[in-house]
Amino acid sequence: MSSFDLSELYKVIKDRKGGDPETSYTAKLFYKGRNKIAQKFGEEAVEVVIDYIDNKKKGVIGESADLIYHLLVLWADMGIKPNDVMDELHNRKGMSGIDEKNSRNKKEKNG
Repeated sequence: MSSFDLSELYKVIKDRKGGDPETSYTAKLFYKGRNKIAQKFGEEAVEVVIDYIDNKKKGVIGESADLIYHLLVLWADMGIKPNDVMDELHNRKGMSGIDEKNSRNKKEKNG
């Protein structure tokens, strides 16, 4: 099992924000802005789906790593920390997915 975790990767990503876009892919993503970050995240999500449909396990693993990396870039750009998302997941613990979705739908209608 790997000792590398999302918090470590997130820290590396945050440290590269504002860096030289000529020497860092991560810095280049931040430099290009929100639309580019969203585009790359979407592309990686599609690649995961394609490899999943084609039953390419190694492809899904590799593309999932790319997807997670780009998700963390997206989070970092918005100031969202991995623990923010983990806390949200913890708040949903013990709640069925259907109940959780229904509660979000009610909040959206009322808010």
